[in-house]
Amino acid sequence: MFLNWLDLISEYLASVKGKDKKQVPVLWRPYHELTGNWFWWGKNNCSSEEFKQLWKMTYDYLTKTKGLNNLIWIYNTSDFNTKEEFLEFYPGDEYVDMISFDIYELDNPIHNTGFVERSQKQFAIMDEIAKEHHKIPALAETGYEQIPYNRFWTKTLTEAIGNYKISYVLTWRNHGLTEEKKMHYYVPYKGHPNEQDFRDFYNLSNTLFLKDIQNNNVYK
Repeated sequence: MFLNWLDLISEYLASVKGKDKKQVPVLWRPYHELTGNWFWWGKNNCSSEEFKQLWKMTYDYLTKTKGLNNLIWIYNTSDFNTKEEFLEFYPGDEYVDMISFDIYELDNPIHNTGFVERSQKQFAIMDEIAKEHHKIPALAETGYEQIPYNRFWTKTLTEAIGNYKISYVLTWRNHGLTEEKKMHYYVPYKGHPNEQDFRDFYNLSNTLFLKDIQNNNVYK
């Protein structure tokens, strides 16, 4: 059954093509937040060796058996306190292209600076690992649900990233109304109280969005 799932996934990934009909690179982040305990592949639900076997099997199946060469493999954690904890489940440099972690603001940053402090600590660890293993670092998931603080982007998130050179930052989705009748979103919509702060973040000299990247031809 699991291999059938991988077959369906590989069929879709092989179909993702650009206007020139060639396959496009896909940021592929399997078994994410592996240092958490909320997924079946998490650290409390499998051993590090079992996880490494699972990762390597998935890698070999998609790249060798299915012939996918357009995947950028991203090793992704959540909370960690040391290099050893970050790398405990690491399958090896030959199986990973990028490294990343997920972290969210859960409290009012005016009264609690924990998000910035945790982010800085984890960036310092990941930055050292990235240099040692020659991997590209990223902040793969982040955000503040409904963004109830008017300087989340230009202050909280900016301070959390600091001077660390990361390849990208991805906020979580704008889902809308959930089954629990709760608005679930992470980027402000037009008219949202946080809209101007996001615009200011967009206009910062050290942020690049899709339009900026396209204009600078960063892939050439």
